[in-house]
Amino acid sequence: MMREELVFGPIHSRRLGSSLGINLLPEKGKLCNFDCIYCEIGWNRDGRDDKKLPSASDLRKALENKLSRCREEGVGIDSITFSGDGEPTLNPDFSEIIDITMELRDKYYPKALVSVLTNATRLSREPVFEALRKVDNPILKLDAPSDELVRLINQPEGDYSVRDVISDMKKFEGNFILQTMFLKSDDFDSAAPESLNAWMEIVRELRPREIQVYTIDRETPRKDLVKFTPERMRELVKPLTDEGFNIQIRG
Repeated sequence: MMREELVFGPIHSRRLGSSLGINLLPEKGKLCNFDCIYCEIGWNRDGRDDKKLPSASDLRKALENKLSRCREEGVGIDSITFSGDGEPTLNPDFSEIIDITMELRDKYYPKALVSVLTNATRLSREPVFEALRKVDNPILKLDAPSDELVRLINQPEGDYSVRDVISDMKKFEGNFILQTMFLKSDDFDSAAPESLNAWMEIVRELRPREIQVYTIDRETPRKDLVKFTPERMRELVKPLTDEGFNIQIRG
């Protein structure tokens, strides 16, 4: 399991370059409303010991200390990235924290992008949506085109509707990055024509400015999962590429 402090790195990201991470979840636990079968942090049930969430004031202090030190040492930062041990928008101070982050980014690393990786389940909450509209890279997850497959892959807590999430994503008017995990298991295959074609139709409906298609990179809690090669993923999304969509493949 990967347990991260409030501000960590920078580390090299497959998708974002030199990335300074922000973990708005417990340092020694996991808080997420998904329980993805591929999550490198492990199952939710194994990360419930620590429930303390950092506050906006905690973030301001930690981020300013890190950014000032990195600038003094000449450390390059391409992205300030909200990821960490779970779903960042679950932090009740998320909106205020985004404002603080944008302020400190402008002060110390004005060329760095602010990125948020989110499972897109809380876009219907106006403060969350408005905060995500402010960042450079709102990276919104949609791993499957149907409620049934989302339940299988992401195991969301409570009610989840793909159509509702798509409706919320449309409010970005294409100014977001769509992120999709391609994988295969004993009971699911991202390459299955019915699933793949339905997912491509959603992409055409949303028309995001960029699509990130990636696959398993580290050990997963479920052991029957199979990763895709970059070549295979490139082949699968070729119809969209041919239509002019900007698709980044990460193996």
